[in-house]
Amino acid sequence: MEAATTPAPGLAEVKLYDVEGAAGDGRSLEEERVEGALYFPEAQLSALGLCAAQVAGVKVRGDSMEGTLSDGDWVLVDRANQDVRQEGVFLLLVSGERRIKRVQRLAGGALYLISDNTHYQPEMIRPEQLRDVEILGRCEIRIGRIA
Repeated sequence: MEAATTPAPGLAEVKLYDVEGAAGDGRSLEEERVEGALYFPEAQLSALGLCAAQVAGVKVRGDSMEGTLSDGDWVLVDRANQDVRQEGVFLLLVSGERRIKRVQRLAGGALYLISDNTHYQPEMIRPEQLRDVEILGRCEIRIGRIA
């Protein structure tokens, strides 16, 4: 997918947020400082099942998703897709802290938060703890450097 740095007809703006400094306060992305913007062809986003108005760019921090996402990568998050019944990588708010994790829904309603980097242990969120978890959206597209 090709992105532009300036607006043009047929291009949708995707705001880029570096939310590392906001971890812990639980603010929505719209309340965060916008670091920049990229413009993607609306037709390409639509072909991927993404509504441009519901896509946000978020900077990856840390190495817990190494192997899939690297520190400094950007991910395009589909804020309209918060359905964890489809296993995938999601942006979550867990006890006020934003995280990007692979999410698996277990029988009984528990969530299993998995780091792709095997140096980190998975975390189980039991059904009674789900009130402390907000699914902010599914990570759909990675933008990063080729190693």
